[in-house]
Amino acid sequence: MTDRTTSGIRLPFAELVAITAAMMALNALAIDMMLPALGTIGNELGAAHDNDRQLIIVVYVLGNGLAQLLFGPIVDRFGRKRVILWALGGYVLGSVLSVVASSFALLLAARAFQGVTTAATRVAIIASVRDQCSGRRMAEVMSLAITIFMAAPILAPGFGQLILFAAPWRGIFVALLLYGLLMAVWTAWRLPETLAPERRKKLQAGRIISSYMVFIGNRVSIGYTLASALCFGALFGYISTSEQVFLETFDIGQNFAIAFACIAGSLGAATLINARLVSRFGMRRLTHTALIVFIIANLLHLAIASSTGETFVLFMAFMMISFFALGLIGPNATALAMEPQGDNAGAAAAANGFAGTTVAGFMGGVIGQFYDGTTMPIILGFVILGISSVSIVLWTEKGRLFGSSDQPEDELLP
Repeated sequence: MTDRTTSGIRLPFAELVAITAAMMALNALAIDMMLPALGTIGNELGAAHDNDRQLIIVVYVLGNGLAQLLFGPIVDRFGRKRVILWALGGYVLGSVLSVVASSFALLLAARAFQGVTTAATRVAIIASVRDQCSGRRMAEVMSLAITIFMAAPILAPGFGQLILFAAPWRGIFVALLLYGLLMAVWTAWRLPETLAPERRKKLQAGRIISSYMVFIGNRVSIGYTLASALCFGALFGYISTSEQVFLETFDIGQNFAIAFACIAGSLGAATLINARLVSRFGMRRLTHTALIVFIIANLLHLAIASSTGETFVLFMAFMMISFFALGLIGPNATALAMEPQGDNAGAAAAANGFAGTTVAGFMGGVIGQFYDGTTMPIILGFVILGISSVSIVLWTEKGRLFGSSDQPEDELLP
């Protein structure tokens, strides 16, 4: 595969997947490396309540989601590469501000700023992928990228824990700073610009609103965006409470990073399998099947935990099943949402990211605030969000699930 660029440089398929994965890892590292340190940070900087430590995650996610609407038109106006480089500069600055934060409020402000700047990298890299491929081919690229990217949330808590052994919690932000600098060098050196000058759009309020209305007005795009967002609200609910669940509810101590990696690994395994299955079964069948599995697994988990009590093994088993399902839902739902938006890729990526991240972050924050020392709020949140998600898909598909007809444009764009 070669990509369509304005510079004449042809980025190999493997490197396109790798740089997409590495760019997506900016978010995963900024979220998951924090997890082992949340309690320490909250205590040192004076968080008022135990659950307030979750805000270190929540404000980053919400800032990231809200800002994506802003960056959609900017990516369509100035191109993909330039915006990514400016955003990486902001990511580095956010890391510096976090290192020097002297209060909990200042750290939350630095985290929100970092989330805002990282939003641009997600919008720009997804738009760049959509510039080059569509349909099942895009789902394959996203699946492979997410499979590689999953090394970040699997390993990040362990990296965070290792840093805490050798340095204070501020060392985690130094590591993020160095990763941001590395990505800036790679982007400047290798990433081509995929938005040709004749395709760039002026920053006009009417045109911007029109671009977003095109996305909102497309039943498939908005439907699969919202359905995916609700499912990933469950994921953020788990992430925001995972430190408390593993350290307080199950009291597993330093094995937290291992348990977290096992659950995240099931999501990574699913995205790897999805890259092979999507060309055979199609995005719709895989998405719908995974949604049903997600709901059934969590209803069963809820029933068993309510009647016989929760155990660490039970929680791990059902979380791994749930995350495997999420690994099938994520890349396919994103590809389905982006498929009709070929001429509107920047705004579409922004709207998809805004709705997905903001809704998911808000729902995850709500679930986290209900944490009461047990796993029941997490399980119940998974059930409610799963049922809501499949209801939206039923509306999107006009009452018919498991259809095999994906959009016909499955190959690289000319």
